[in-house]
Amino acid sequence: MTTLELLAQAVAAGKAKDAKALTQRALDEAIAPTEIVDRTLVPAMTEVGDKFKRSEIFVPEMLIAARAMKEAMELIDPRLAAAGITPKYTAVIGTVQGDLHDIGKNLVATMWRGANFRVIDLGANVPPAKFVAAIQEHRPHLAGLSALLTTTMPAMAETVRAIRANAGVPVKIMIGGAPITQQFCDEIGADGFAPDAGSAVDKARALVESVP
Repeated sequence: MTTLELLAQAVAAGKAKDAKALTQRALDEAIAPTEIVDRTLVPAMTEVGDKFKRSEIFVPEMLIAARAMKEAMELIDPRLAAAGITPKYTAVIGTVQGDLHDIGKNLVATMWRGANFRVIDLGANVPPAKFVAAIQEHRPHLAGLSALLTTTMPAMAETVRAIRANAGVPVKIMIGGAPITQQFCDEIGADGFAPDAGSAVDKARALVESVP
């Protein structure tokens, strides 16, 4: 079995130490960082997301796979940056104001990175003005808003309004979280909704690729 095949298995199984060691081995074998990402890491995380959608794995397995992916990318990111290689798409993500929950948001952020997005993570309890400022600074293709509490859904609606009114950047807005529905997405004028982290990758790709 090749180094890249072993790396894909390590990431899918959530073996972070093995993933890091195998990434280093691949680099030592002079395999291009872009090849490691495109041929191994992205497909591995795509398969993890697909398994989650099919209920073959659950959130804990997703989290450990995401951690393994992060370990691998810590070795690859500096090499990509040094070569002037950046992901095609950029996303800003955060949990809206008043909501301190971040596990789902963190998982989506990692899945997006695994899909080769550049992700700027604003953290939790993010006020609308901070989203607007980050969008103005980074000019992302996508903004992701998360809320776990029904009491913070109004803050999500307020953030969407603030982005539309003040960002001055043609960004797609995607929302998610336990109480969020497609109906709510439509009501507040967001561009897309995903019910889980696996679906969030497919929806994100669809949204950014729909822009001319």
